[in-house]
Amino acid sequence: MSNLTAKTCEVCRIGAPLVSQAEIDEFMPQLKGWELVETDGVRQLRKTFRFANFAEALSFTDKVGALCERENHHPAILTEWGKVTVSWWTHKIKGLHVNDFVMAAKTDALGQYSAMP
Repeated sequence: MSNLTAKTCEVCRIGAPLVSQAEIDEFMPQLKGWELVETDGVRQLRKTFRFANFAEALSFTDKVGALCERENHHPAILTEWGKVTVSWWTHKIKGLHVNDFVMAAKTDALGQYSAMP
């Protein structure tokens, strides 16, 4: 089993391969609380993080943003009072790439939060 947080994002170009089912089966156990969803025909990883108030949610959003800039890979982020929902997928290939699993793991490693049920 690979350690996703030790990986860095690779440059992903149009036509890069989507993750295989075998890769999904390997990576998903490393991502606690993340779910596979499909939005507009595109598979994504999504997780909602819960916080005590808006300020904590916004602080977490800022941490995710800084991580994204370092790795040059960007999610959809919805920041609300007491919660942040992060969705990872690779826009260029309209689906999931290894980078998305790496970034989900790194998002989890950012700090204290509780996943919503």
